Formats: sequence, C-alpha cells, structure tokens
Amino acid sequence: MSEVVAGPGGLPAAAVVARATTPAGEIALRRRGEIVELIVNGVFAMDSSEVTSEIALADAAGPAPGRVLVGGLGLGYTAARLLDNGVRRLDVVELAEPLIDWAVAGITGQLERVAHDPRVQLHHGDIAEWLPRRTELFDAILLDVDNGPGFLIHDRNARVYAADWLRTAAERLSPNGLLAIWSEDAAPELGRALAGLGILTETVIEVEREGRRFGYALYLLRRTAPAG
Repeated sequence: MSEVVAGPGGLPAAAVVARATTPAGEIALRRRGEIVELIVNGVFAMDSSEVTSEIALADAAGPAPGRVLVGGLGLGYTAARLLDNGVRRLDVVELAEPLIDWAVAGITGQLERVAHDPRVQLHHGDIAEWLPRRTELFDAILLDVDNGPGFLIHDRNARVYAADWLRTAAERLSPNGLLAIWSEDAAPELGRALAGLGILTETVIEVEREGRRFGYALYLLRRTAPAG
C-alpha cells in the first residue's frame, strides 16, 4: 500500500508503506524521501535518520556477545548492530506482530536482514510476560520497548520499568551479564528501581534532530558474579 501524508513545517511528504491495526493500537511505517519512520498509535517512535542511541544500546553488550535478548524490534538497528558485533544468538521480542511480518517480507532492507539472519529468532509477544516465563540465562538483555517510564506510548509497558519486574529480568542474566534500558530522557525513578540489583551506570547519548538537541539515556545494570 502507499498513502501520501503531507509533511509538517515544510518537511517532505511521507508515504505510508505499511499500516496495520493490532490489539495494542495502530502501527505504521512511513517513508519520507530516504528516511523510514515508525509510527505507533499516531506517535512518532523512531526513524532511520538518527540511530546513534539504538546503536549505543547494542554496543553496550560488548564485542562478540553470546546470547542476547532484545525487547522491541523497532526498525532493526539495535539488532543489526548486534549482528555486526558478532552476537552468537539473538532473540528479539516484539509486541506488534505486523512489524515482524513486514521484516520477514522485506519492507525495509534493515528489517529484512535481521529477520533472515540464522542467528536471529523473532518472537511475537509482550516482553513483560515473555521474559518471566523463560528459564535460560542471557549474557545481555537490551530493552527499547517504549519511550521510557516518563512518556509511555503503551500504558501497559509501565510494568517493564517496575522494580519487581526489573529484579526478575536481572535474575535472567548470566554472571556478569548486562541489563540495558533505553529511555528518551533521564528517569530517576528507573534508576531507583534498578538500585541494589547490581552495578548501575547511566549514560547520556546526545543527538540532534532537525536543529534540536536531545539527551537520550541508557541505564546499564551489570549483574555481579557471586563470590567465589
């Protein structure tokens, strides 16, 4: 499908290349020139023009990570970077099933590459429910499921930032494993929820979009290995 949407403020018009309604709301992919945009429930989620923080999220797992879990497929930039970094196995959990279908169908080259790499397993599900049911351990768990606790696209995602759920996530890490969470802004409440679960650091990624500067935050929790 192709549907032209006028661009605001003199921006080029955007063509909707895929749109679907899910139980959690509408999801759409738009193309504005060479830029691909992901729109969720009418809210801008991300685009392909500035992916510095998505790549930084992947790089936090380090070189040649073993088994990594990513919460949120997005446009595939975090997953693709992990593939470039030599990940051994990559599980990606995505709430919007159409986004997985579009990846398999090759709507964008980046998503297609992720979907068809033999190291990748795409799972349709809610990470808040999917992860607690798992028994295996991950070397890194990278979460980019929403904009952060301060500006949710889906209210149900508040569970992912709650202390009890974060404790469960930390328990699914291998010794010295990493839990990394992307937030569109500093989230002190998230830092407090992570406190005591391991060694916590916060990194701010400065980016510029259309003449405006933004500071995206990465919360990095390193699970400490047991003594002995």
